[in-house]
Amino acid sequence: MTVDDRTWEGPSAPDRLNLLRQAKSIAIVGASDKPSRASYFVATYLQSSTRYKVYFVNPVVKEILGQPTYASLADLPESPDIVDVFRKHDDLPGVLDEAIAARAKTLWLQLGSWHEEVAADAETAGLNVVMDRCVKIEHARFHGGLHLAGFDTGVISSKRQVLA
Repeated sequence: MTVDDRTWEGPSAPDRLNLLRQAKSIAIVGASDKPSRASYFVATYLQSSTRYKVYFVNPVVKEILGQPTYASLADLPESPDIVDVFRKHDDLPGVLDEAIAARAKTLWLQLGSWHEEVAADAETAGLNVVMDRCVKIEHARFHGGLHLAGFDTGVISSKRQVLA
């Protein structure tokens, strides 16, 4: 599916901000203990720069960033407000089923992740849905912190910067 084929429309920026403001817990499904992975970077940011209770869901890894991991959403000690998904496209329907069973409030699919059928099913089940957006980037954008990871260099130019 190309961007031109997309028909689902996600929540507006104010609505995404509201989802982040209302949330108290985020479960990262597909969390990795490898620093080179996007989920690890997001987890590090969420732990150090937010007030969220962060849960890591990975059936293979025992611990990430000093916290225990959970094999599934069903194993969490509470229903997560946001399920932040770092899984491949074909796994998304199963993750949605787990999120519904765990009574999650929002299904959040990371950058590059788009599944219109899952979005429709999630909304039918009463979940909020965000697709193709990064929780870390959105949180930082709303809280003036994009510069923390180098996303906002303060330079406006169409030319590539040459680093000394």
